[in-house]
Amino acid sequence: MTTELRRLRNYIDGEFRDAADGRTIEVVNPATGQAYATSPLSGQEDVDAAMAAAAAAFPAWRDSTPAERQRVLLKIADAFEERAEELIAAESENTGKPIELTRTEEVPPMVDQIRFFAGAARLLEGRSAGEYMEGLTSIVRREPVGVCAQVAPWNYPMMMAVWKFAPALAAGNTVVLKPSDTTPASTVLIAEIIGAIVPKGVFNVVCGDRDTGRAMVEHKTPAMASITGSVRAGMQVAESASKDVKRVHLELGGKAPVVVFEDADLAKAVEDIAVAGYFNAGQDCTAATRVLVHESIHDEFVTALAKAAADTKTGQPDDADVLYGPLNNANQLKQVTGFIERLPAHAKVEAGGHRVGDQGYFYAPTVVSGLKQDDEIIQNEVFGPVITVQSFTDEAQALEYANGVEYALASSVWTKDHARAMRMSKNLDFGCVWINTHIPLVAEMPHGGFKKSGYGKDLSAYGFEDYTRIKHVMTSIEG
Repeated sequence: MTTELRRLRNYIDGEFRDAADGRTIEVVNPATGQAYATSPLSGQEDVDAAMAAAAAAFPAWRDSTPAERQRVLLKIADAFEERAEELIAAESENTGKPIELTRTEEVPPMVDQIRFFAGAARLLEGRSAGEYMEGLTSIVRREPVGVCAQVAPWNYPMMMAVWKFAPALAAGNTVVLKPSDTTPASTVLIAEIIGAIVPKGVFNVVCGDRDTGRAMVEHKTPAMASITGSVRAGMQVAESASKDVKRVHLELGGKAPVVVFEDADLAKAVEDIAVAGYFNAGQDCTAATRVLVHESIHDEFVTALAKAAADTKTGQPDDADVLYGPLNNANQLKQVTGFIERLPAHAKVEAGGHRVGDQGYFYAPTVVSGLKQDDEIIQNEVFGPVITVQSFTDEAQALEYANGVEYALASSVWTKDHARAMRMSKNLDFGCVWINTHIPLVAEMPHGGFKKSGYGKDLSAYGFEDYTRIKHVMTSIEG
């Protein structure tokens, strides 16, 4: 007996629609490996329709007052809270994430972030008007950029959708949002929630694959393209957007160094790093998966971390005792497995290193030691529940190893020496430095990296300003 698959649809110009040509993709629950829905495989006609709707809605939304946009965003936040259990169920089916952790660790921050941007809508700052040339007054206007093409990833489908639509809408832009082809369910539900609140055309969702995303970025209508994804995808978006000088916002990969000095609180460091490394199956650009430990405590640290890994549980979404669920898809399981299979002879798997079960895409919490700076697993993003450990001799070498990768999103330093912590935070070439903690984020502070981790900021007033443009207006005051 076959189970009928649920049909997900695009949301364009205030209504749900199938792809114009009827094509679909099967959507798989990574906790079971079984398809549970179909999603539109949208083409050029669908993208054209969404862009036209967003462009038509832009003038009225742009001209709404900040107070009006604030009220709309606050209504969206309230609706997210009211329908939280539906969002949690959709996200868990999307990703296989633990239900309880999604309820406590994702929904409250998402609601808070929407409310933050609701407030930010009314607090745009700028230089005061003044006479910088005799007889002329200058003012600076800050305006929305226009239609925004936004592509969200599969690791945090709901939260990354919020990080994209909330600042864009708050600033007066209209949105065409594409979820990952493996995780469209929660985004389609978000469209239902938002669609009942905003004018038609202000918020649109187009489902599909990489070609769909490419069509969005290449489209002439958007003034801005925003993507959270791989470095390769970000480079393609930047290249494509350059053809018509489209503004680009990129949040790409990470390879966060976690630098543990000899005076650190070892027990706390191990406990917190294990959580920050394995949460969401390590599928986080800021995950604490590249640990650098002073040589004097290396062996003790590795033993303790291996035990923490053995005590960490992965499993089905309804199991309240698990820290993380499956990897998102079969390709990601293959990627993580490949990193372990290709480990050099000098590496040692201290814990894990294998798939868990034969249903879904679960992978054991893993610790690998004995690694060198130029090893593949040190230089490239694994995006799985794998923590690597290297040793260093002194602060200079710790910095050399920490900065010696192409990514520059996040990092952390573990020490009781305040001066050392300040030196490290100054010299670490990463968009975020945590001290004696790793992974907390707040709506008020910016999130974004350097180098191949991309450019532009999410969250904070800086993230809000990324969705605005600046215009100089000068007027004669001499009659």
